Amino acid sequence: MMEPIQNVEEIDVQKYLLVLQRRWLSAVGVFGVVFTLACLYAFSLKPTYKAEANLLISKNQTSSLTGLGEAIGRLESLKANDSTGTPLDTQVQIITSIPVIEETIKSLNLKDSKGKLLKEILPDQLKVEGVKGTDVVKIAYTDKNPQVAAAVVNKITQVYIRHNIEANRAEAVSARKFIQQQLPGTEATVKQAESALRKFKEENKIISLGEEASAAVNETTKLEDQISQLQAQLDNVTAQSQKLKNQAAVDSQQSVTVASLSEIPGIQQLLAQLQDAQSQLVLMRTRFQPGHPSVIDLEKKVAALNSLLQQRIKQNFGSDRQVRVGNLQTGVLRQQLMGNFARAEVEEAGLKKQITALDNKLTAYKKRASILPRLEQTQRQLERRLKAAQTTYEALLSRLQEVQVTENQNIGNARVISPALIPDKPASSIKKMIIGGGAVFGVVLGLIAAFTLDIIDSSIKTVKEAKEMFQYTLLGVIPSAGRSGANISLRGLDQPIPKVIGRDIPLFPIGEAYQMLQANLKFLSSDKELKTLVVTSSVAKEGKSEVATNLAVVMAQAGRRVLLIDANMRHPIQHHIWKRRNDVGLSHVLVEGMTLLDAAIQEATPNLWVMPSGVIPPNPVALLDSKLMSTMVDSFAEKYDFVIFDSPPLAGTADAAVLGNLTDGILLVVRPGVVDSGSVKAAKEFLGQSGQKVLGIVINGVDVNREPDSYFYYTRAQSKLNSVSRGSFRGKQASLRGDRDVL
Repeated sequence: MMEPIQNVEEIDVQKYLLVLQRRWLSAVGVFGVVFTLACLYAFSLKPTYKAEANLLISKNQTSSLTGLGEAIGRLESLKANDSTGTPLDTQVQIITSIPVIEETIKSLNLKDSKGKLLKEILPDQLKVEGVKGTDVVKIAYTDKNPQVAAAVVNKITQVYIRHNIEANRAEAVSARKFIQQQLPGTEATVKQAESALRKFKEENKIISLGEEASAAVNETTKLEDQISQLQAQLDNVTAQSQKLKNQAAVDSQQSVTVASLSEIPGIQQLLAQLQDAQSQLVLMRTRFQPGHPSVIDLEKKVAALNSLLQQRIKQNFGSDRQVRVGNLQTGVLRQQLMGNFARAEVEEAGLKKQITALDNKLTAYKKRASILPRLEQTQRQLERRLKAAQTTYEALLSRLQEVQVTENQNIGNARVISPALIPDKPASSIKKMIIGGGAVFGVVLGLIAAFTLDIIDSSIKTVKEAKEMFQYTLLGVIPSAGRSGANISLRGLDQPIPKVIGRDIPLFPIGEAYQMLQANLKFLSSDKELKTLVVTSSVAKEGKSEVATNLAVVMAQAGRRVLLIDANMRHPIQHHIWKRRNDVGLSHVLVEGMTLLDAAIQEATPNLWVMPSGVIPPNPVALLDSKLMSTMVDSFAEKYDFVIFDSPPLAGTADAAVLGNLTDGILLVVRPGVVDSGSVKAAKEFLGQSGQKVLGIVINGVDVNREPDSYFYYTRAQSKLNSVSRGSFRGKQASLRGDRDVL
């Protein structure tokens, strides 16, 4: 779905052209005055001479050659992101600064026309600007004396260059003093940072944290591998020891003791004798009774050998612990098992001891590794502080050396590439520029004056404005008659006599306009035929009498019986238009009765009768607002096809309103350039309050060339043809001028 197009108010070019057309005389007058003054001023100027010099503005190249002091005297713009801000702009402002100008004035002893020392150089005399696309600044000075012009430019360049060198030196001196003030504190900061870093390493026994961390990781991995291997061995040895223990049926201590005793030769001999004695005792007990001497001897022998064996065991182990003889009386296999069991127990104990030692070592490494990040962070902070302090200290030392070198230089940022020479010819005249500027300024002021006068003028100027102001139906637009149809004035009248179609002016185009007005009135009301109307206007001199007259003429020419009544008993004009007597008229009929009606109505043309106003009464409203007037209107409506009342304007009188209540309606005549917006508002308000029926408006005296074609029923090209037919009316106009004296 397409979006609706927003309404954009278009510029009404035609409206502005019409304003210029109306106010061209004022615009041309203002333009002429301004242009004349500009020409007079331009030709009054005396010749002047212009001297120029060029300065090359660049950074000090000595610093780039020595590598020292590059920042001193560097030309940079503060507006880094603004293409319009360049170092040249800054230098231009410095050249035109007060110190440079004042020193130049004092050095050259420049004085004004009164002989006093100048306070400043006028901006229109001194021009300082940067040459676009280069690093060159152009200095120009204009003066009536060529020697003074060249001297001023050269002196300004000398003063500026000297100030520039002094400014660079001042920067270097200020920088050196600042650096010398900062060096002791910076050096102390470096020493403090070094001392803090050394103390930290000594307290935490740090040589190289990076290497230590790497070694700790490797050693931790190695210890964990060793512990894993020893743990596997321990598990294997523990399993073997348990199995040997079950096979030998002895605990670990006994296995060690038995294995040790079995390896002693004396104990083995006693053990062998004991075993033989025990064997003989068992044999004797099978042969003899327990009390038999052989049995008793053998028992004593066994007891003696057993006692001797315990003594030997005690002598070897130094313990009162008794060892069963049965455990010592083992075979070779059992002895091997007990030996293996003892060795397994020893190996198991050794493995456990190794694992414990490695665990302790691993714990120590992990503890150290856990604090290494914190130590490393602290060390980095201390190292950064030390590095920053060292960098600052080294930079200050380097800059001190640079500014000391720069302080002794005598080279600035500017040099003269072309000095000012004494001009031998006057500067290019600015007369053409002043005259051209005066012409442009005159055009602008002329336009401003034209539009200002048009704005101040509150009168209605076009048909469009009249329609917008009144908001009544537009029934007709009557064009202006032009010069050939100019109105005729009579002695004693404060207004010209209106023109009559067919007598004073040709039928085309004005007659066509009145015929269109007649047609619009005819079809204005479909339910009731329009027979009586009042023609009036907001103010005087809008042409209401002319409209009433010509409308009556057009209707009469169409074959309708028309009665034209001059109801303007304040300033009557109809008897002058038709060259009739005014000794009997409307005022006489209203005062003396209907008996004078036939004498008051006079035939003007076929189908057109005119009733003049009669003598001017003291109170016209009282006569118009009478029953006799109402009766007369009804009578006229029955006798004639159309009755037209030419009434006074609405401004200041109630005549038209009284007649409007007696007739079918009011036809309001509007003339652009005569009626203003205030009168329009007053007329509309009066018509609304009095309840008048306004049939519509007729725009009279419209200039065809100042209105759109849509308001007319013919083209402007056709209107020009009317000038041919107007020649035949000049003879009639001459005769009217002759009759003027008679009237």
